Amino acid sequence: MTPSQQLAPDVPSIDVGPAIGKYRWTICSLVFFATTVNYLDRAVISLLKPYLETEFKWNAGDYANIEIAFKVAYSVGMLGAGRIIDKLGTKIGYALSTFLWSLAAIGHAFVSSTLGFSVARGFLGVTEAGNFPAAIKTTAEWFPQKERALATGIFNSGSNVGAIIAPLTVPLIAETIGWKWAFVITGALGFVWLILWFIYYEIPARQTRLSKAEFDYIHSDVDEQVAAQGVQGKVSWFKLLTFRQTWAFVLGKFLTDPVWWFYLFWLPDFLNKQYGLRGTDVAFPVAAVYILSSIGSVGGGWIPLNFMRNGMAAFRARKLSMLLIALCVFPIVFAQYLGQMNMWLAVLVIGIAAAAHQAWSANIFTTVSDMFPKRAVASVTGIGGMAGGLGGILLSALVQKRMFVYYESIGQLETAYFIMFLICGGAYLLAWVLMHFLAPNMKQINLDEPTQSVA
Repeated sequence: MTPSQQLAPDVPSIDVGPAIGKYRWTICSLVFFATTVNYLDRAVISLLKPYLETEFKWNAGDYANIEIAFKVAYSVGMLGAGRIIDKLGTKIGYALSTFLWSLAAIGHAFVSSTLGFSVARGFLGVTEAGNFPAAIKTTAEWFPQKERALATGIFNSGSNVGAIIAPLTVPLIAETIGWKWAFVITGALGFVWLILWFIYYEIPARQTRLSKAEFDYIHSDVDEQVAAQGVQGKVSWFKLLTFRQTWAFVLGKFLTDPVWWFYLFWLPDFLNKQYGLRGTDVAFPVAAVYILSSIGSVGGGWIPLNFMRNGMAAFRARKLSMLLIALCVFPIVFAQYLGQMNMWLAVLVIGIAAAAHQAWSANIFTTVSDMFPKRAVASVTGIGGMAGGLGGILLSALVQKRMFVYYESIGQLETAYFIMFLICGGAYLLAWVLMHFLAPNMKQINLDEPTQSVA
């Protein structure tokens, strides 16, 4: 048995205590803040949809086209962003991405046509794509394996916090000083983050605020110590695509990311069309869904950590956690039936499904650092992110755009939402089965030994 196969229960671990230090959690908080701003900026348009529909005479197809423009750009951006961040490093790569997406978010305020919104969303998509490759690479650099899912869950909960802040603030801004200011104010928050990032961030090897004990703890994994002895250098996309582990992550993202896009872009519309909620009335139901999502994100990181603390091998803890999470999504197929009894029952079951998605996300992102050395983490994350974006594009183009326009035209939009909830309910179980088939043990690969590739 190689060192890379000897996982958590067989390897002595260092206890986390006051002598070790907690600076890594400061870094996690910075990534949380960036992710919050990232999702706040992308969620703004869904809450301004009623205002923009009135001003620009949009129908469901127009909005779907704008959504597709974002997803296409995000998918392409993901692939390039991962490679750029692996090349530039997390400090400069993350800062560059945040600076550009903040400019793009503010730029929406100066758009005066439907085509202009498609262009603005495209620029936002390609620049926002840098967040997750940079965030996952930062987590891999700053946390040992057993803490990565928890750290990922914490920073990933920023996506929910952004989505909570959005409905509580964006409609209010739009109704008081105009929809353009909603884009300007939310976009400007990225520049606040940039100041904090340059003050507090540096890689562990160069961070003077980091104690030696905490540095040693961060680098305590046996797999990492073995990988560090290998040859370092650039890894091509082609080589990464020869590994089953890459395809496990790619297919998992392809099948499940579109579900989150659906919640993010269509939840306010569902509440508007199904229950007549608009403007500030939609704020609390949407916020409730994302509050549950935040709980799910952190909880999803805690579950495998708890399993590992009780002696379960890391890959088994990850797999079991993801299966339990996938099962929690399925009840969403009953959302409309429950909503006929009480709207808040529908909100609850959608919130549980959204929480499960975020728990799934915390774990699926962590599988990258479980299976790949740090020098390839951002690139693999980018490849998977592109796959998730492509899945969202296909769902929008082949299902949402055609289906929603058709059922809206015959006055049966609730049928389109029911079909979407069926898709949401089954996507995670299918993804889990495929990931289990492709990477049953989630064994970490050695990029310098080609004989260990797709076996």
